[in-house]
Amino acid sequence: MKRMTSGLLLSILFITGGPQLACAATPTTLTAKTSMQTLNDVAEHYVKLTLALGKHDANYVDAYYGPEQWSKDADATPRTLAAIDLDVAAQISTVQATDTSTLDAMGKLRHTYLFKQLGAMRARIAFLNGTKLSFDDEARALYDATPPHFDDAHFEALTAELEQLLPGEGSLGQRFTAYQAKFVIPPAKLDAVFRAAVAESRRRSIAKLDLPANESFVIEYVKDKAWSGYNWYKGNAHSLIQVNTDLPIFIERAIDLACHEGYPGHHAYNALLEKHLVRERGWVEFSIYPLFSPQSLIAEGSANYGIKIAFTEAERLAFEKTVLFPLAGLDPSTVEAYYKVLDLVGRLNYAGNEAARSYLDGKKTRQQAIDYLVRFSLSTPERAEQRLRFIDTYRSYVINYNVGQDLVSAYIKAQGGDTPDARWKIFGQLLSSPMLPSGLK
Repeated sequence: MKRMTSGLLLSILFITGGPQLACAATPTTLTAKTSMQTLNDVAEHYVKLTLALGKHDANYVDAYYGPEQWSKDADATPRTLAAIDLDVAAQISTVQATDTSTLDAMGKLRHTYLFKQLGAMRARIAFLNGTKLSFDDEARALYDATPPHFDDAHFEALTAELEQLLPGEGSLGQRFTAYQAKFVIPPAKLDAVFRAAVAESRRRSIAKLDLPANESFVIEYVKDKAWSGYNWYKGNAHSLIQVNTDLPIFIERAIDLACHEGYPGHHAYNALLEKHLVRERGWVEFSIYPLFSPQSLIAEGSANYGIKIAFTEAERLAFEKTVLFPLAGLDPSTVEAYYKVLDLVGRLNYAGNEAARSYLDGKKTRQQAIDYLVRFSLSTPERAEQRLRFIDTYRSYVINYNVGQDLVSAYIKAQGGDTPDARWKIFGQLLSSPMLPSGLK
């Protein structure tokens, strides 16, 4: 493994420490421009640098709906990684030197957002230049969060509980696979089931969130992808939602994907950022979304938490029983028992992080990581292989789903108390702000 270079060490300090740690000499506080004007200038550089880096990293720019000319310029005059890195470092120094005392609360969040997003950009550049960090260090550098560790004993205790719910012959994974096969959505009914789930999640979300009146989406069904679903935000409150049909889709995925990719997940998050930060405040940095950045933990964490805020457990079971199971041609009387099993299986989700950590850190071979997922995530070999494809491409990004959900959930509960309306209010504020992971603690 290549040792961490001093350049990357700087980017780690940008993420984990205060501005005074970021470089050897702290620049003099800027006074020639107002703080907000300075941040506006940095924001424009940030967008252009993100576009430039996207020419070296096909997965880096997840969404962009800013000035078309900036995108054309990035195509016409490509920049080297070294040149991009120098410019990113200069922008970080400018952010450091900006006096935040004159900024309001949102302005200060914006200042922190630019600081950490730019730091993560340097970490990604270092990765593209061949520098490799451990799984945990990469997660901190890119996503502003430290993933927890769980040993095998943790997952063995959970699988022991499942043994009681799924008795029979064969391994626990084989028994779960056989049981879950009863809950596959027939391909001919997938679109009807998914659209019903999206319509209900949208109905619940628009009653609580001030989404743009013109918001819209298109659904496509695709194959040969490393992910199960994806939201491609196009700007002007419009999304393309893609569902991967490589493998059978189970009934619970209808609401999960509808909420996560649509309402109140990615589609709602991006639409609210565009409405409140880009259009109302003119903060152009939110017209672009770099995937390998702290923003992703908020995006994925809020999208996963959105499933639970849109549907209480009782509401979800009722909707599954009365609408989705019948639409899919499944037996509604099995809803409660199925979701009891799924609830326990869901507590195994951190096994995916452990598989990714040991695989990316070189402690498990690819096959060993697949075997680990089969054992502790109860995946079929085919689904475990698809999961490894995702890990190969997106690496420590996997923490954004579970660590992100846990951080967002704890934050919403701490700020919003026990009442659903209060939690929705805090959730909406989070989706409309520059808040990043360390700000949730």
